[in-house]
Amino acid sequence: MNRKNIENIIRNLLFEIGEDPEREGLRKTPERMARMFEEIFSGYSQNLDEILNGAIFDADYDEMVIVKNIDFYSMCEHHMLPFFGVAHVAYIPDKKVIGLSKIPRIVDMFARRLQIQEKMTVEIAETINKAINPLGVAVVIEAVHLCSVMRGVRKPRSKMITSAMLGVFKKDVRTREEFLHNIGRRI
Repeated sequence: MNRKNIENIIRNLLFEIGEDPEREGLRKTPERMARMFEEIFSGYSQNLDEILNGAIFDADYDEMVIVKNIDFYSMCEHHMLPFFGVAHVAYIPDKKVIGLSKIPRIVDMFARRLQIQEKMTVEIAETINKAINPLGVAVVIEAVHLCSVMRGVRKPRSKMITSAMLGVFKKDVRTREEFLHNIGRRI
């Protein structure tokens, strides 16, 4: 990202919405927003191989692995407003497992882009599927979208839930139900 270009765009935006970009409280806002954009859109510069960092291991384990309640923050590509919530990810290994910290990092890589929740859900599932070729992958994302909370329909308690089921999670109702039961269980 070109920080100076972003700063100029933000200065112009402030002016166009009727603000004075030189007002005391706004003078450093373009610089702060440019730094913020680098952080919240860092998913564009991330590389899956670097995230995985070799943390794929041989394992004689063939039961469900679930990482649930992975907090994430993303930006809606339609209105550039935040959406945020939790992701629940499961897979059933086929001789390979992935390091525990890598699953939340994969979630973050896709969340830190302009995004729609439906696409993000599928990208996470397909990425894990490609990385370790498990018997199946399941992803459920629950999120609140500020584009429907603070504008438009203005429904503050609404939550969007999306899912992606691959392999055995798609084919076997019992496996899918076990996953859904486990992510609903309170610990």
